[in-house]
Amino acid sequence: MTGTAIGHFVGGSVVAGTSSRTAPVYNPATGEQTGSVALASVAELDHAIEVASAAFEDWRFSSMAKRSKAMFAFRNLVETNADELAARITAEHGKVHSDALGEVARGLENIEFACNVGELLKGTHSAQVSTGVDVTSIRRPLGVVAGITPFNFPAMVPLWMIPNALACGNAFILKPSEKDPSAAMFIAELIREAGFPDGLFNVVNGDKEAVDRLLNHPEIRAVSFVGSTPIAQYIHRTASENGKRVQALGGAKNHMLVLPDADLGLAADAAVSAGFGSAGERCMAISVVVAVGDVADPLVEAIAERTRGLTIGNGMDPTSEMGPLVTAEHRDRVSGYVSAGIEAGATAVLDGRQQHFDGEGFFLGCSLLDHVTPDMTVYQDEVFGPVLGVVRVATFDDAIRLLEANPYGNGTAIFTRDGGAAREFCDRAPVGMVGINVAIPVPVGYHSFGGWKSSLFGDTHMYGPEGVRFYTKAQAVTTRWPDPASSSVDLGFPQND
Repeated sequence: MTGTAIGHFVGGSVVAGTSSRTAPVYNPATGEQTGSVALASVAELDHAIEVASAAFEDWRFSSMAKRSKAMFAFRNLVETNADELAARITAEHGKVHSDALGEVARGLENIEFACNVGELLKGTHSAQVSTGVDVTSIRRPLGVVAGITPFNFPAMVPLWMIPNALACGNAFILKPSEKDPSAAMFIAELIREAGFPDGLFNVVNGDKEAVDRLLNHPEIRAVSFVGSTPIAQYIHRTASENGKRVQALGGAKNHMLVLPDADLGLAADAAVSAGFGSAGERCMAISVVVAVGDVADPLVEAIAERTRGLTIGNGMDPTSEMGPLVTAEHRDRVSGYVSAGIEAGATAVLDGRQQHFDGEGFFLGCSLLDHVTPDMTVYQDEVFGPVLGVVRVATFDDAIRLLEANPYGNGTAIFTRDGGAAREFCDRAPVGMVGINVAIPVPVGYHSFGGWKSSLFGDTHMYGPEGVRFYTKAQAVTTRWPDPASSSVDLGFPQND
Protein backbone atom coordinates (compact mmCIF):
# COMPACT_ATOMS: atom_id res chain seq x y z
CA MET A 1 0.00 0.00 0.00
CA THR A 2 1.26 3.46 -0.94
CA GLY A 3 0.21 6.65 0.83
CA THR A 4 -2.88 7.21 2.95
CA ALA A 5 -5.40 4.41 3.42
CA ILE A 6 -8.89 5.72 2.61
CA GLY A 7 -11.78 3.68 3.99
CA HIS A 8 -15.50 4.46 4.22
CA PHE A 9 -17.75 6.69 6.32
CA VAL A 10 -20.55 4.69 7.94
CA GLY A 11 -22.67 5.34 11.00
CA GLY A 12 -21.10 8.72 11.71
CA SER A 13 -17.44 7.69 11.66
CA VAL A 14 -14.61 6.66 9.37
CA VAL A 15 -14.25 2.89 9.11
CA ALA A 16 -11.47 0.88 7.51
CA GLY A 17 -12.26 -1.30 4.56
CA THR A 18 -12.40 -5.01 5.30
CA SER A 19 -12.07 -6.10 1.68
CA SER A 20 -8.60 -6.83 0.37
CA ARG A 21 -9.34 -4.90 -2.82
CA THR A 22 -8.09 -1.32 -3.17
CA ALA A 23 -7.55 1.26 -5.92
CA PRO A 24 -4.72 3.79 -6.19
CA VAL A 25 -5.29 7.52 -5.72
CA TYR A 26 -2.87 9.90 -7.42
CA ASN A 27 -1.84 13.52 -7.36
CA PRO A 28 -2.27 14.20 -11.10
CA ALA A 29 0.13 17.15 -11.02
CA THR A 30 3.07 15.03 -9.89
CA GLY A 31 2.06 11.51 -10.90
CA GLU A 32 2.69 10.37 -7.32
CA GLN A 33 0.40 7.82 -5.71
CA THR A 34 -0.84 9.53 -2.55
CA GLY A 35 -3.27 6.97 -1.25
CA SER A 36 -5.15 3.71 -1.62
CA VAL A 37 -8.93 3.67 -1.40
CA ALA A 38 -10.81 0.64 -0.16
CA LEU A 39 -13.20 -1.01 -2.61
CA ALA A 40 -16.22 -2.20 -0.67
CA SER A 41 -17.50 -5.74 -0.68
CA VAL A 42 -21.19 -6.59 -0.92
CA ALA A 43 -21.21 -7.29 2.83
CA GLU A 44 -19.78 -3.85 3.61
CA LEU A 45 -22.34 -2.15 1.43
CA ASP A 46 -25.18 -4.17 2.95
CA HIS A 47 -24.05 -3.05 6.40
CA ALA A 48 -24.05 0.60 5.37
CA ILE A 49 -27.56 0.26 3.94
CA GLU A 50 -28.72 -1.38 7.17
CA VAL A 51 -27.29 1.53 9.17
CA ALA A 52 -28.94 4.05 6.84
CA SER A 53 -32.30 2.27 7.06
CA ALA A 54 -32.25 2.49 10.85
CA ALA A 55 -31.38 6.20 10.75
CA PHE A 56 -34.17 6.85 8.25
CA GLU A 57 -36.87 5.47 10.55
CA ASP A 58 -36.31 8.35 12.98
CA TRP A 59 -35.37 11.05 10.45
CA ARG A 60 -38.50 10.57 8.33
CA PHE A 61 -40.59 11.86 11.26
CA SER A 62 -38.23 14.71 12.18
CA SER A 63 -39.63 18.22 12.05
CA MET A 64 -38.90 20.47 9.13
CA ALA A 65 -37.49 22.93 11.66
CA LYS A 66 -34.89 20.36 12.74
CA ARG A 67 -33.98 19.50 9.15
CA SER A 68 -33.66 23.15 8.19
CA LYS A 69 -31.49 23.94 11.21
CA ALA A 70 -29.09 21.11 10.38
CA MET A 71 -29.00 22.14 6.73
CA PHE A 72 -28.17 25.75 7.62
CA ALA A 73 -25.36 24.49 9.88
CA PHE A 74 -24.05 22.31 7.05
CA ARG A 75 -24.17 25.26 4.67
CA ASN A 76 -22.11 27.39 7.06
CA LEU A 77 -19.56 24.63 7.59
CA VAL A 78 -19.06 24.14 3.86
CA GLU A 79 -18.56 27.86 3.40
CA THR A 80 -16.10 28.04 6.31
CA ASN A 81 -14.16 25.04 5.03
CA ALA A 82 -14.37 25.86 1.33
CA ASP A 83 -10.64 26.31 0.96
CA GLU A 84 -9.87 22.94 2.57
CA LEU A 85 -12.51 21.19 0.47
CA ALA A 86 -11.13 22.81 -2.69
CA ALA A 87 -7.58 21.77 -1.75
CA ARG A 88 -8.68 18.14 -1.49
CA ILE A 89 -10.31 18.40 -4.91
CA THR A 90 -7.16 19.85 -6.48
CA ALA A 91 -4.90 17.27 -4.82
CA GLU A 92 -6.76 14.30 -6.34
CA HIS A 93 -8.50 15.68 -9.43
CA GLY A 94 -5.89 18.20 -10.55
CA LYS A 95 -8.07 21.20 -11.44
CA VAL A 96 -6.68 24.57 -10.40
CA HIS A 97 -7.57 25.74 -6.90
CA SER A 98 -9.68 28.68 -8.07
CA ASP A 99 -11.72 26.32 -10.25
CA ALA A 100 -12.17 23.96 -7.29
CA LEU A 101 -13.40 26.89 -5.19
CA GLY A 102 -15.92 27.67 -7.92
CA GLU A 103 -17.13 24.07 -7.76
CA VAL A 104 -17.67 24.38 -4.02
CA ALA A 105 -19.53 27.67 -4.49
CA ARG A 106 -21.95 26.09 -6.95
CA GLY A 107 -22.49 23.22 -4.53
CA LEU A 108 -23.33 25.74 -1.82
CA GLU A 109 -26.20 27.03 -3.94
CA ASN A 110 -27.87 23.64 -3.70
CA ILE A 111 -27.45 23.49 0.08
CA GLU A 112 -28.98 26.95 0.36
CA PHE A 113 -31.94 25.85 -1.75
CA ALA A 114 -32.52 22.87 0.54
CA CYS A 115 -32.37 25.07 3.65
CA ASN A 116 -35.85 26.26 2.71
CA VAL A 117 -37.32 22.82 3.29
CA GLY A 118 -40.50 24.19 4.86
CA GLU A 119 -41.43 25.90 1.61
CA LEU A 120 -40.18 23.06 -0.61
CA LEU A 121 -42.35 20.42 1.09
CA LYS A 122 -45.41 22.59 1.47
CA GLY A 123 -48.42 20.57 0.32
CA THR A 124 -51.86 21.66 -0.78
CA HIS A 125 -55.24 21.60 0.93
CA SER A 126 -58.69 21.78 -0.59
CA ALA A 127 -61.55 22.27 1.88
CA GLN A 128 -65.08 21.04 1.27
CA VAL A 129 -64.38 19.17 -1.98
CA SER A 130 -67.55 17.32 -1.17
CA THR A 131 -69.98 17.88 1.67
CA GLY A 132 -67.89 17.66 4.85
CA VAL A 133 -64.87 16.27 2.96
CA ASP A 134 -61.39 17.82 2.67
CA VAL A 135 -58.38 16.68 0.61
CA THR A 136 -54.72 17.32 1.47
CA SER A 137 -51.64 16.51 -0.66
CA ILE A 138 -48.37 15.63 1.13
CA ARG A 139 -44.83 14.88 -0.07
CA ARG A 140 -43.35 11.86 1.73
CA PRO A 141 -39.69 10.68 1.75
CA LEU A 142 -38.71 7.57 -0.17
CA GLY A 143 -36.32 5.87 2.28
CA VAL A 144 -32.67 5.07 1.60
CA VAL A 145 -31.46 6.62 -1.65
CA ALA A 146 -28.10 6.38 -3.39
CA GLY A 147 -25.82 8.63 -5.40
CA ILE A 148 -23.13 7.41 -7.79
CA THR A 149 -20.93 10.34 -8.74
CA PRO A 150 -18.05 11.05 -11.19
CA PHE A 151 -14.46 12.13 -10.73
CA ASN A 152 -14.71 15.49 -12.47
CA PHE A 153 -16.81 17.24 -9.80
CA PRO A 154 -16.15 15.31 -6.58
CA ALA A 155 -17.89 17.93 -4.40
CA MET A 156 -20.42 19.73 -6.59
CA VAL A 157 -22.18 16.71 -8.09
CA PRO A 158 -22.73 14.99 -4.71
CA LEU A 159 -24.11 18.33 -3.51
CA TRP A 160 -26.60 18.24 -6.38
CA MET A 161 -28.11 15.23 -4.60
CA ILE A 162 -27.39 15.19 -0.88
CA PRO A 163 -29.10 18.42 0.32
CA ASN A 164 -32.48 17.77 -1.27
CA ALA A 165 -32.42 14.09 -0.34
CA LEU A 166 -31.74 14.76 3.36
CA ALA A 167 -34.04 17.79 3.57
CA CYS A 168 -36.88 15.69 2.15
CA GLY A 169 -36.42 13.15 4.96
CA ASN A 170 -34.36 10.42 3.27
CA ALA A 171 -31.15 8.64 4.23
CA PHE A 172 -28.30 8.66 1.72
CA ILE A 173 -25.55 6.31 0.51
CA LEU A 174 -22.87 7.97 -1.64
CA LYS A 175 -20.57 5.95 -3.90
CA PRO A 176 -18.07 8.54 -5.18
CA SER A 177 -15.45 8.02 -7.85
CA GLU A 178 -12.56 5.92 -6.61
CA LYS A 179 -10.19 8.33 -8.42
CA ASP A 180 -10.77 11.23 -5.98
CA PRO A 181 -12.68 10.08 -2.88
CA SER A 182 -11.31 12.49 -0.26
CA ALA A 183 -13.73 15.34 -1.02
CA ALA A 184 -16.69 13.06 -0.32
CA MET A 185 -15.14 11.87 2.93
CA PHE A 186 -14.67 15.48 4.05
CA ILE A 187 -18.28 16.32 3.16
CA ALA A 188 -19.35 13.40 5.37
CA GLU A 189 -17.41 14.87 8.30
CA LEU A 190 -19.11 18.25 7.81
CA ILE A 191 -22.55 16.62 7.68
CA ARG A 192 -21.86 14.90 10.99
CA GLU A 193 -20.58 18.15 12.52
CA ALA A 194 -23.71 19.97 11.32
CA GLY A 195 -25.86 17.80 13.57
CA PHE A 196 -27.43 15.30 11.19
CA PRO A 197 -28.02 11.94 12.90
CA ASP A 198 -25.26 9.34 12.64
CA GLY A 199 -25.94 6.88 9.86
CA LEU A 200 -28.15 9.20 7.87
CA PHE A 201 -25.37 9.95 5.39
CA ASN A 202 -22.77 7.33 4.50
CA VAL A 203 -19.90 7.13 2.02
CA VAL A 204 -19.05 3.71 0.64
CA ASN A 205 -16.08 3.70 -1.71
CA GLY A 206 -16.03 1.05 -4.38
CA ASP A 207 -16.18 0.02 -8.00
CA LYS A 208 -18.67 -1.89 -10.16
CA GLU A 209 -19.28 -4.45 -7.41
CA ALA A 210 -20.59 -1.70 -5.14
CA VAL A 211 -22.57 -0.08 -7.94
CA ASP A 212 -24.30 -3.33 -8.85
CA ARG A 213 -25.25 -3.96 -5.24
CA LEU A 214 -26.81 -0.50 -4.98
CA LEU A 215 -28.80 -1.17 -8.14
CA ASN A 216 -30.07 -4.50 -6.86
CA HIS A 217 -30.49 -4.01 -3.10
CA PRO A 218 -34.22 -3.94 -2.21
CA GLU A 219 -33.80 -1.20 0.41
CA ILE A 220 -32.41 1.33 -2.09
CA ARG A 221 -35.45 3.27 -3.30
CA ALA A 222 -33.83 5.66 -5.78
CA VAL A 223 -30.53 6.08 -7.60
CA SER A 224 -28.98 9.29 -8.89
CA PHE A 225 -26.05 9.02 -11.30
CA VAL A 226 -23.76 11.27 -13.32
CA GLY A 227 -21.26 9.81 -15.78
CA SER A 228 -20.86 8.50 -19.31
CA THR A 229 -23.82 7.58 -21.51
CA PRO A 230 -23.15 3.82 -21.70
CA ILE A 231 -22.97 3.58 -17.90
CA ALA A 232 -25.99 5.87 -17.51
CA GLN A 233 -27.98 3.53 -19.76
CA TYR A 234 -26.86 0.54 -17.69
CA ILE A 235 -27.72 2.29 -14.41
CA HIS A 236 -31.14 3.33 -15.69
CA ARG A 237 -32.03 -0.06 -17.10
CA THR A 238 -30.83 -2.13 -14.13
CA ALA A 239 -32.27 0.09 -11.39
CA SER A 240 -35.58 0.46 -13.23
CA GLU A 241 -35.88 -3.29 -13.62
CA ASN A 242 -35.56 -3.48 -9.84
CA GLY A 243 -38.38 -0.99 -9.30
CA LYS A 244 -36.25 1.99 -8.31
CA ARG A 245 -36.54 5.60 -9.29
CA VAL A 246 -33.62 6.64 -11.47
CA GLN A 247 -32.12 9.88 -12.72
CA ALA A 248 -29.02 9.06 -14.77
CA LEU A 249 -27.15 11.88 -16.47
CA GLY A 250 -24.98 10.73 -19.35
CA GLY A 251 -22.42 12.19 -21.70
CA ALA A 252 -22.34 15.34 -23.78
CA LYS A 253 -21.05 16.92 -26.96
CA ASN A 254 -21.77 20.57 -26.37
CA HIS A 255 -21.86 22.84 -29.42
CA MET A 256 -21.28 26.60 -29.34
CA LEU A 257 -22.64 28.40 -32.39
CA VAL A 258 -20.98 31.66 -33.39
CA LEU A 259 -22.87 33.80 -35.89
CA PRO A 260 -21.15 36.38 -38.11
CA ASP A 261 -22.63 39.28 -36.10
CA ALA A 262 -21.27 38.01 -32.75
CA ASP A 263 -18.86 39.98 -30.60
CA LEU A 264 -15.71 38.17 -31.73
CA GLY A 265 -13.69 38.85 -28.57
CA LEU A 266 -16.52 37.69 -26.30
CA ALA A 267 -17.01 34.53 -28.34
CA ALA A 268 -13.30 33.69 -28.43
CA ASP A 269 -12.91 34.28 -24.68
CA ALA A 270 -15.90 32.04 -24.01
CA ALA A 271 -14.69 29.26 -26.31
CA VAL A 272 -11.31 29.12 -24.60
CA SER A 273 -12.78 29.34 -21.09
CA ALA A 274 -15.48 26.73 -21.70
CA GLY A 275 -13.31 24.46 -23.81
CA PHE A 276 -10.17 24.30 -21.69
CA GLY A 277 -11.36 25.08 -18.16
CA SER A 278 -10.72 22.13 -15.86
CA ALA A 279 -8.70 20.62 -18.75
CA GLY A 280 -11.97 19.99 -20.57
CA GLU A 281 -13.10 17.48 -17.92
CA ARG A 282 -16.60 18.94 -17.60
CA CYS A 283 -19.88 17.54 -18.86
CA MET A 284 -20.79 21.13 -19.76
CA ALA A 285 -17.49 21.87 -21.53
CA ILE A 286 -17.72 23.29 -25.02
CA SER A 287 -16.00 20.76 -27.26
CA VAL A 288 -17.34 21.93 -30.65
CA VAL A 289 -17.37 25.49 -31.95
CA VAL A 290 -19.71 25.82 -34.93
CA ALA A 291 -18.51 28.76 -37.00
CA VAL A 292 -21.27 30.06 -39.25
CA GLY A 293 -20.33 31.76 -42.50
CA ASP A 294 -17.36 34.07 -42.79
CA VAL A 295 -16.76 34.33 -39.03
CA ALA A 296 -14.64 31.15 -39.10
CA ASP A 297 -11.19 32.48 -40.03
CA PRO A 298 -11.06 35.41 -37.58
CA LEU A 299 -12.68 33.32 -34.85
CA VAL A 300 -10.15 30.50 -35.13
CA GLU A 301 -7.31 33.03 -35.09
CA ALA A 302 -8.71 34.72 -31.97
CA ILE A 303 -9.17 31.39 -30.15
CA ALA A 304 -5.64 30.29 -31.03
CA GLU A 305 -4.14 33.58 -29.85
CA ARG A 306 -5.82 33.28 -26.45
CA THR A 307 -5.01 29.59 -26.07
CA ARG A 308 -1.30 30.12 -26.70
CA GLY A 309 -1.18 32.40 -23.68
CA LEU A 310 -2.61 29.89 -21.18
CA THR A 311 -0.47 28.80 -18.25
CA ILE A 312 -0.69 25.06 -17.59
CA GLY A 313 0.70 23.69 -14.35
CA ASN A 314 0.11 22.38 -10.84
CA GLY A 315 -3.37 23.32 -9.69
CA MET A 316 -2.07 24.61 -6.36
CA ASP A 317 0.14 27.16 -8.13
CA PRO A 318 -1.92 30.39 -8.24
CA THR A 319 -0.42 31.26 -11.62
CA SER A 320 -1.80 28.09 -13.23
CA GLU A 321 -4.93 28.48 -15.36
CA MET A 322 -5.30 24.80 -16.31
CA GLY A 323 -4.13 21.70 -14.52
CA PRO A 324 -3.42 18.09 -15.55
CA LEU A 325 -5.85 15.37 -16.51
CA VAL A 326 -7.01 13.00 -13.80
CA THR A 327 -4.96 9.91 -14.78
CA ALA A 328 -2.21 8.95 -17.19
CA GLU A 329 -4.60 6.56 -18.94
CA HIS A 330 -7.13 9.32 -19.54
CA ARG A 331 -4.43 11.68 -20.79
CA ASP A 332 -3.32 9.07 -23.32
CA ARG A 333 -6.92 8.44 -24.41
CA VAL A 334 -7.46 12.15 -25.08
CA SER A 335 -4.16 12.35 -26.94
CA GLY A 336 -5.37 9.49 -29.13
CA TYR A 337 -8.42 11.49 -30.20
CA VAL A 338 -6.16 14.34 -31.32
CA SER A 339 -4.12 11.92 -33.40
CA ALA A 340 -7.22 10.38 -34.93
CA GLY A 341 -8.68 13.77 -35.79
CA ILE A 342 -5.54 14.92 -37.57
CA GLU A 343 -5.25 11.63 -39.43
CA ALA A 344 -8.88 12.01 -40.55
CA GLY A 345 -8.17 15.42 -42.07
CA ALA A 346 -8.65 18.00 -39.33
CA THR A 347 -6.19 20.90 -39.31
CA ALA A 348 -4.11 21.14 -36.15
CA VAL A 349 -4.02 24.86 -35.43
CA LEU A 350 -2.61 23.91 -32.01
CA ASP A 351 -1.45 20.40 -31.13
CA GLY A 352 -1.35 19.88 -27.37
CA ARG A 353 0.67 16.69 -27.78
CA GLN A 354 3.64 18.80 -28.78
CA GLN A 355 3.75 20.73 -25.52
CA HIS A 356 6.18 19.24 -23.01
CA PHE A 357 6.04 19.42 -19.23
CA ASP A 358 8.60 18.71 -16.53
CA GLY A 359 7.98 15.91 -14.08
CA GLU A 360 5.65 12.90 -14.13
CA GLY A 361 2.31 14.72 -13.95
CA PHE A 362 -0.58 13.84 -16.24
CA PHE A 363 -0.39 17.01 -18.32
CA LEU A 364 -1.53 17.56 -21.89
CA GLY A 365 -1.50 20.82 -23.79
CA CYS A 366 -4.55 22.38 -25.43
CA SER A 367 -5.44 21.28 -28.95
CA LEU A 368 -7.42 23.38 -31.43
CA LEU A 369 -8.55 21.40 -34.47
CA ASP A 370 -10.09 23.26 -37.42
CA HIS A 371 -12.11 21.78 -40.31
CA VAL A 372 -13.52 19.03 -38.10
CA THR A 373 -16.34 17.07 -39.74
CA PRO A 374 -19.16 14.99 -38.20
CA ASP A 375 -17.70 11.69 -39.43
CA MET A 376 -14.57 12.07 -37.26
CA THR A 377 -14.32 10.32 -33.89
CA VAL A 378 -13.04 13.54 -32.34
CA TYR A 379 -16.46 15.00 -33.20
CA GLN A 380 -18.63 11.96 -32.48
CA ASP A 381 -17.23 10.92 -29.08
CA GLU A 382 -17.12 12.73 -25.77
CA VAL A 383 -13.37 13.39 -25.60
CA PHE A 384 -13.47 14.90 -22.08
CA GLY A 385 -10.17 16.69 -22.40
CA PRO A 386 -8.55 19.93 -23.61
CA VAL A 387 -9.52 19.47 -27.26
CA LEU A 388 -11.62 22.06 -29.09
CA GLY A 389 -12.91 21.24 -32.56
CA VAL A 390 -14.16 23.81 -35.06
CA VAL A 391 -16.86 22.80 -37.53
CA ARG A 392 -17.51 25.25 -40.36
CA VAL A 393 -21.03 25.60 -41.74
CA ALA A 394 -22.54 27.99 -44.26
CA THR A 395 -25.82 28.88 -42.58
CA PHE A 396 -27.73 28.99 -39.30
CA ASP A 397 -29.97 26.16 -40.54
CA ASP A 398 -26.91 24.00 -41.20
CA ALA A 399 -25.83 24.56 -37.60
CA ILE A 400 -29.25 23.54 -36.28
CA ARG A 401 -29.10 20.37 -38.36
CA LEU A 402 -25.81 19.50 -36.66
CA LEU A 403 -27.49 19.73 -33.26
CA GLU A 404 -30.47 17.70 -34.42
CA ALA A 405 -28.25 14.92 -35.76
CA ASN A 406 -26.07 14.69 -32.67
CA PRO A 407 -27.12 11.98 -30.19
CA TYR A 408 -26.35 14.16 -27.16
CA GLY A 409 -28.44 17.04 -25.85
CA ASN A 410 -26.80 18.30 -22.67
CA GLY A 411 -25.81 21.93 -23.20
CA THR A 412 -25.43 24.34 -26.09
CA ALA A 413 -24.82 28.04 -26.66
CA ILE A 414 -25.20 30.70 -29.32
CA PHE A 415 -23.17 33.88 -29.64
CA THR A 416 -24.94 36.62 -31.55
CA ARG A 417 -26.26 40.18 -31.32
CA ASP A 418 -29.47 39.16 -33.11
CA GLY A 419 -32.33 38.64 -30.66
CA GLY A 420 -34.49 36.97 -33.30
CA ALA A 421 -31.80 34.43 -34.10
CA ALA A 422 -31.27 33.74 -30.40
CA ARG A 423 -34.98 33.18 -29.84
CA GLU A 424 -35.25 30.86 -32.84
CA PHE A 425 -32.21 28.97 -31.56
CA CYS A 426 -33.89 28.37 -28.20
CA ASP A 427 -37.04 27.15 -29.97
CA ARG A 428 -35.24 24.77 -32.30
CA ALA A 429 -32.23 23.48 -30.32
CA PRO A 430 -32.97 19.91 -29.12
CA VAL A 431 -30.93 20.45 -25.97
CA GLY A 432 -31.80 20.63 -22.27
CA MET A 433 -29.70 23.68 -21.31
CA VAL A 434 -29.23 26.65 -23.65
CA GLY A 435 -26.98 29.68 -23.28
CA ILE A 436 -27.32 32.96 -25.16
CA ASN A 437 -23.89 34.59 -25.11
CA VAL A 438 -23.25 32.27 -22.13
CA ALA A 439 -21.02 29.33 -22.98
CA ILE A 440 -21.67 27.16 -19.89
CA PRO A 441 -25.41 27.54 -19.12
CA VAL A 442 -25.46 25.58 -15.85
CA PRO A 443 -28.69 26.55 -14.05
CA VAL A 444 -28.56 28.13 -10.61
CA GLY A 445 -29.52 26.01 -7.62
CA TYR A 446 -33.21 26.96 -7.64
CA HIS A 447 -33.69 25.70 -11.19
CA SER A 448 -32.79 22.16 -12.30
CA PHE A 449 -29.94 20.61 -14.30
CA GLY A 450 -30.41 18.05 -17.06
CA GLY A 451 -30.05 17.29 -20.72
CA TRP A 452 -32.11 15.61 -23.41
CA LYS A 453 -31.64 12.65 -25.73
CA SER A 454 -28.66 10.45 -24.75
CA SER A 455 -27.57 12.91 -22.07
CA LEU A 456 -30.33 11.95 -19.62
CA PHE A 457 -32.09 8.70 -18.74
CA GLY A 458 -35.03 9.12 -16.40
CA ASP A 459 -37.95 11.47 -16.02
CA THR A 460 -36.51 14.24 -13.88
CA HIS A 461 -33.60 16.63 -14.01
CA MET A 462 -31.27 17.04 -11.06
CA TYR A 463 -31.35 19.38 -8.03
CA GLY A 464 -33.71 22.33 -7.64
CA PRO A 465 -37.49 21.78 -7.81
CA GLU A 466 -37.22 18.57 -9.85
CA GLY A 467 -34.81 17.18 -7.27
CA VAL A 468 -37.42 17.65 -4.55
CA ARG A 469 -39.98 15.77 -6.63
CA PHE A 470 -37.48 13.00 -7.31
CA TYR A 471 -36.72 12.40 -3.63
CA THR A 472 -40.36 12.41 -2.50
CA LYS A 473 -43.58 10.61 -3.34
CA ALA A 474 -47.03 12.14 -3.32
CA GLN A 475 -49.72 11.15 -0.85
CA ALA A 476 -53.30 12.37 -1.00
CA VAL A 477 -55.34 12.30 2.23
CA THR A 478 -59.14 12.54 2.01
CA THR A 479 -60.79 13.39 5.34
CA ARG A 480 -64.34 13.43 6.67
CA TRP A 481 -65.55 13.84 10.26
CA PRO A 482 -69.20 12.80 9.96
CA ASP A 483 -72.04 12.66 12.40
CA PRO A 484 -72.24 8.92 13.29
CA ALA A 485 -76.02 9.15 13.27
CA SER A 486 -76.00 9.96 9.54
CA SER A 487 -73.89 6.92 8.53
CA SER A 488 -75.37 4.17 6.34
CA VAL A 489 -74.23 1.33 4.07
CA ASP A 490 -73.80 2.41 0.44
CA LEU A 491 -72.11 0.04 -2.04
CA GLY A 492 -72.05 2.58 -4.85
CA PHE A 493 -68.82 4.21 -5.96
CA PRO A 494 -68.28 7.40 -3.89
CA GLN A 495 -69.49 10.57 -5.60
CA ASN A 496 -68.83 14.17 -4.70
CA ASP A 497 -71.81 16.33 -3.87
